[in-house]
Amino acid sequence: MALTAAVLLATSLGLAACSSGDSADSSIVTTGGGEPQNPLVPTNTNENMGGRVVDRLFAGLKYYDASGVPHDEMAEKIETTDRKNYKITIKPDWKFSDGTPVKAKSFVDAWNYGALGTNAQLQSYVFTPIKGFKEVSAEKPTAQTLSGLKVVDDRTFTVELESPSIDFETGLGYAPFYPLPEAAFKDIKAFGENPIGNGPYKFASNGAWQHNVQIDLVPNPEYKGGRPAKNKGLRFVMYQSFDTAYQDLLAGNLDSLDTIPDSALASYEKDLGDRAITKPTAQNQKVGIQQNVPHFAGEEGLLRRKAISMAINREQICQNIFHGSRVPAKDFTASTLPGFNGNLPGSEVLKYNPEEAKKLWAQANVISPWSGTFEIAYNSDGGHQAWIEATANSIKNTLGIEAIATAYPTFKNIRDLVNAKTIGKAFRYGWQGDYPTMLQFLTSNYYSYSDTNNVDYKSPEFDKLLDDALAAPTLEESYKIVAKAQALMLKDMSDIPMFEYIANAGRSDKVKKAELAWNGLFDFENIEK
Repeated sequence: MALTAAVLLATSLGLAACSSGDSADSSIVTTGGGEPQNPLVPTNTNENMGGRVVDRLFAGLKYYDASGVPHDEMAEKIETTDRKNYKITIKPDWKFSDGTPVKAKSFVDAWNYGALGTNAQLQSYVFTPIKGFKEVSAEKPTAQTLSGLKVVDDRTFTVELESPSIDFETGLGYAPFYPLPEAAFKDIKAFGENPIGNGPYKFASNGAWQHNVQIDLVPNPEYKGGRPAKNKGLRFVMYQSFDTAYQDLLAGNLDSLDTIPDSALASYEKDLGDRAITKPTAQNQKVGIQQNVPHFAGEEGLLRRKAISMAINREQICQNIFHGSRVPAKDFTASTLPGFNGNLPGSEVLKYNPEEAKKLWAQANVISPWSGTFEIAYNSDGGHQAWIEATANSIKNTLGIEAIATAYPTFKNIRDLVNAKTIGKAFRYGWQGDYPTMLQFLTSNYYSYSDTNNVDYKSPEFDKLLDDALAAPTLEESYKIVAKAQALMLKDMSDIPMFEYIANAGRSDKVKKAELAWNGLFDFENIEK
């Protein structure tokens, strides 16, 4: 969430309630946002609207620039000879925004808190590679801290992994790996309402999060890293719809918007001129179906998921609804990521094939005759109605079943049900990269034990392939194993990939510079008015 920003996707996720709130100081950058699902604790923030704020408030061992290249942030040195044992030295004289020092212990305590099963953190899966995770993460933990973490002194700690990882160091800029001050552990929920971080921004004041209205940030004078704020602050403004946000952008009441609504995709480049922004990004969109939905377990469910996938005319939806700003998915990650393979074995299930779809649906009916309506849930505050309705119509027209789009008012409404595994129908969701590797997309979404495994995909064979990809001696070998893992996912039809993004965004005439980063979010620190 990834994230960069943490993340569960995306272009979408959640614009929640008001229009632009009270007027901001003209030097403050106003930008599109939405109501975060949970208090702003890095290890429990796995969606886009919370993630974009968390990543401004905190600094990790590394950060990712607009192109997705990792750089040391708080790390002075990260030393390893075997990619299994790491000695990490942090830079001196860093402080949290409350003036307390950032120590090695600040990282170790935060990671232990995130991993502990009784804390039920949504991002706990990221600590899986660290020795002792199974004992700490259990429903009834047999240890309270990860045995693979050791504080050496105020600036040094060591990390021992269960096995070598080709992805671990790259991922150290991801939100769950941020440090926390001692104040966080006194009342974590209260802390999440008024976070104290070490990043380029801090809350403008106590209570700067006005729920369903806005979140105000100002530059953090204690920040010493490589992404200092080039503006005088950020206001994340929460809207009822992207259409309203876009009208505010055109009127000069909003400085930046990272999602152009469907209704403006045909005209936004003309509307905005050189202020229109287009960029391929590491984001995807999917239709998920959990295993407890009637008719979607076992062999019957496999046949139906494949039938539904092949009943969807993705090309037509991408052109008619998105005017070419989306491209049909070819895998479960994104084509902008290193090692992407657009010709995976079995990827024909992602192509429109009405005859094969009908055949597979009929085979499923032999196992158990279909009954009822196929529903696809979406959050109506995220600009998804048009494409979900088009998807439902494509399924209906191909398979001859009743298929409908079902709206939920907010992103939070739908995410709470998905996380609780009680949504009871298909649902749209997506992923926006947290750090730029294919493994980040796959481990977060499909590892058996990941709390962000939205579709309950559980395959020991797949888990083993991911483990092997992480342990690979070279990136090239890792990419080959990732391809095998994704071929297995296509065989199992773990999910229904829909499309990936060519992001469309815009800035107001009050903004001199605003660029999209590799994951489709703005490079917020470098927005200049």
